[in-house]
Amino acid sequence: MARKKTKAPAVRRGNGKASGYRFDGWESLSPYDFGRLQRNAVDYYYRDVKPEASTPYFFTWMQENGYDRKQVQSAKKGQLPIVAGIYARILSDGCPDHNAEYAEYWESLQGTNGTLKPHSEYLHKWAKAAIESGSVKLEEVQAEEKAKAKKYVPTIQERIRDQSQEMAASIDDWLEGWIQDPATFDPKAFDFKAHFGKLQPSQAHARKIRTFYEDVLSDYDELERMPTAGQLKKMDEYEQDQWAQLKEGYAHIKKTDIKKLRTAIEELLAALDFIIDQAKATRKPRKAKPKSADKLVEKLKYLKTDNKYKLTSVIPADIVGANELWVFNVKTRKLGKYVAANIDPKGMKREGSGLSVKGTTIIGFDETASIQKTLRKPEEQLKEFKAAGKVALRKFLDNINTTDTKLNGRCNPDTVLLKVS
Repeated sequence: MARKKTKAPAVRRGNGKASGYRFDGWESLSPYDFGRLQRNAVDYYYRDVKPEASTPYFFTWMQENGYDRKQVQSAKKGQLPIVAGIYARILSDGCPDHNAEYAEYWESLQGTNGTLKPHSEYLHKWAKAAIESGSVKLEEVQAEEKAKAKKYVPTIQERIRDQSQEMAASIDDWLEGWIQDPATFDPKAFDFKAHFGKLQPSQAHARKIRTFYEDVLSDYDELERMPTAGQLKKMDEYEQDQWAQLKEGYAHIKKTDIKKLRTAIEELLAALDFIIDQAKATRKPRKAKPKSADKLVEKLKYLKTDNKYKLTSVIPADIVGANELWVFNVKTRKLGKYVAANIDPKGMKREGSGLSVKGTTIIGFDETASIQKTLRKPEEQLKEFKAAGKVALRKFLDNINTTDTKLNGRCNPDTVLLKVS
């Protein structure tokens, strides 16, 4: 009995755009409708979807069908036909690997030749070819990456040394003139100012170049300390031999010529020292990293809560940058108000404005405006304080008929941090 034809599933859509085909329910389709659905899906992915959007489905298929990580990596580097990604994608859409009923129908059609094989047979064939072509390329890439990894990268000190040697090349050529003909050598002929002004060596370069020449005169310094005949007699045989070799090795050099070389080296070292000193003088001091408010107040001593007067301190970190701080000492019954020396009216927390904390001390307050007074009836007066608004607080201390004293910034375990603003 002929199967009743059903309508082929529509293309799946997402966000108003076609995103793939649905093959669910393919078993109920007639061979004709199934072939039409499969052909439309392949055409759609080939015509309307970019190849790079379908290719990843092929590599996912490889992972799900027994290929290891290295084989997948090789395949990604190899040659792969566009249809490989499309076949893998329609399988992920729910298309069967092989529909025997459709294969029989297709083979019965006029003009067809051969038999229809499962999609996976073609996918395995393409995977093998991609692995073979990609493995060679992958090996080349890995060899190149390995070579890059082995490539030596000089340290900063080595770069400074090499750069310093280049900067000193002209100086070496100039000093070579002393070796070839010390009689005509001019120890002040080299313009160090112009030379270093052109090359702009850093302090590190100047220090490194200095090491190239500071020991050049060591042997000549030894010659100047040549011991007398009487001093030599008091030395052992080895020491006498060392001094004799030194004297013999430089016997051909005149003292006037040695003086020329000494002058040249001293001029060079003086120029390098100038660069080093100049760099020290112009170097900007490292700006200290500002501490957070929590860090500034971590050592501040204060009373968190007081049961007698039913008081609770505010968060200490709020003091930093505040314009005012009200404090109350539960032991001395003194109510005080710290006023910032540099008011920050808009509360922008600008550097240098508002109050701050250093150790256990409040800092940045106006010593004249910051005062405290003793409360004679603390229970009543503190109750009034809590209920007072901004305007009332401005004259709160003025209305207390006790002698005012200046605040010193110190806080202790009896100090309650009442209010900040």
